[in-house]
Amino acid sequence: MIVAGYCAGPDAAMLAALGAFLGHLFPVWLKFRGGKGVAVYIGVLIGLFWPAAILFCLIWLATAAASRYSSLAALVASFVTPIFLWWFGHLALAALFAVLTLLLFYMHRENIARLRAGTEGRIGQKG
Repeated sequence: MIVAGYCAGPDAAMLAALGAFLGHLFPVWLKFRGGKGVAVYIGVLIGLFWPAAILFCLIWLATAAASRYSSLAALVASFVTPIFLWWFGHLALAALFAVLTLLLFYMHRENIARLRAGTEGRIGQKG
């Protein structure tokens, strides 16, 4: 992604970021069943605007420490990220990360249901 940004401009980097994210969520060779996207989300943030990645990680750590729910921490941090980008005038990135955040929430729909039901596993919980 960083190479795309240097070679073809920020639009190409954002398009590559979207492609990488979608490719991890819906890989063809795994019958479109991929991961939840949090690690790729952070990787894309590092490549496109690293201060937002630091903010994401700090929010994730604070939320995880307070709640001991990894999924909740990822959801809260991803919710804040587009707002942070918009606030600092990175409108195109804010729009991209708003889309990525919606996809991340979609991929976490089962976790959200377990959080609402009180059955989601906590960090450090055994069995």
